[in-house]
Amino acid sequence: MRKSIILAGLAVAALPTFADAADDHHATVQPEALKWTAPAAYGSGAQFTVIKGDPTKEGMYVVRLKVPKGFRIQAHTHPNDENVTVLSGTFHIGTGDKLDENKGETITVGGYSYVAKGMTHYAFFPEETVIQLHGMGPQGITYVNPADDPRKK
Repeated sequence: MRKSIILAGLAVAALPTFADAADDHHATVQPEALKWTAPAAYGSGAQFTVIKGDPTKEGMYVVRLKVPKGFRIQAHTHPNDENVTVLSGTFHIGTGDKLDENKGETITVGGYSYVAKGMTHYAFFPEETVIQLHGMGPQGITYVNPADDPRKK
């Protein structure tokens, strides 16, 4: 039985207090204010930043993931729905228990992808890419093959 692993392995960056306050009706975050970290859950080369909320806790969150050309995320699931918007580059997503670069769908800048909780999927990136993810936490990632989990290497 696979155990869901919360994104606690990610170094959640501190945000300006205006973006964290629960009673705010408006918040902005400029690109130069983003604090990028290396997320253990996605492996070497990936960078992660929190825009709003905390993906490890209940409630709405918005995060970004930046990956280099050739980056791959092996087959995995999430405990909650995942919403992905491509901000730059190209995102390939496929469903199934094993990453297959001959299958899946290509999402380009401005495109969106939705994956329901528990759906097995994978991703690969032919160029440097930034995606924005949002949803309801707590969010996590469980790899189909535990040996693919970068936190265990």
